[in-house]
Amino acid sequence: MAAPFELPALPYDDTALAPVIGQQTVQLHHGKHHQTYFDKLNPLVDGTEMAEMSLEDVIRHSAGKADLAGVFNNAGQAWNHILYWDQFSSAGAREASGKLGEMIERDFGSFGEMKDKLVATGAGVFGSGWAWLALDGNKLITMGTSGGDNPLAHGKVALCGIDVWEHAYYLDYQNRRPDHIRAVLDQLVNWSFVGEKLAEGLG
Repeated sequence: MAAPFELPALPYDDTALAPVIGQQTVQLHHGKHHQTYFDKLNPLVDGTEMAEMSLEDVIRHSAGKADLAGVFNNAGQAWNHILYWDQFSSAGAREASGKLGEMIERDFGSFGEMKDKLVATGAGVFGSGWAWLALDGNKLITMGTSGGDNPLAHGKVALCGIDVWEHAYYLDYQNRRPDHIRAVLDQLVNWSFVGEKLAEGLG
């Protein structure tokens, strides 16, 4: 995907994630918030070398550069949300298996302990940001990031990303962020998709 960057369509109906993520939240989150990141990003990269880059390369290029903070945050949020929507399925695998399952047991002790750690990571993000399950070298880790930051900007592979900006959960869960994260991990994340991301990251 190169500029002008475009918002991908949802891979399912806007009611498919209810009741964990209600239709109104999906419509606002995807149609308004996610769209806005693309609307802001395109003018920022227009006429620059970044207009010829992939979204991933724009993130890598702008990471840590104060003069490109606007580019980084909007590119990051555009990319983060693509992964976010794609990882969900109302009928997806609810348990990690194969290589993903093995690595989760090795690095966290169990699938349940990994989810507990990810919930705690997301609950601990101050303000707006993300909770991630990521591949760091050959190890699985959880990490919290603020704003539009993500594992990609730090040389890691994002496997699963939970949005903890209030717009992601407030209509459905009010201030109960940990409850929202837990419900998403238990009921919406397709762990087969996460396993595919792991396979890509391991090469």
